[in-house]
Amino acid sequence: MQADSHQIASARMLISRLERLSADSYWAHRSSGLRGSLLRALERMEEHGDAVSGAALDELMEQGFHILEKAAREIRVSEKS
Repeated sequence: MQADSHQIASARMLISRLERLSADSYWAHRSSGLRGSLLRALERMEEHGDAVSGAALDELMEQGFHILEKAAREIRVSEKS
């Protein structure tokens, strides 16, 4: 159960970070649907303790971290300009 609580906490942090992306960002638009999917998978996992939802949550989180990484690179490039 410890791994599940860590996974849930990480997913909540990721959702929070994705919400903070600038609305003008290409990556914010990409993240909007992903945030909804993360919230649904998180809800299923919390309600049912579903291992399948946990695997789906892992995949969604990987995509979310990828988006955050790309958005951060975009910010760094615009700051240098």
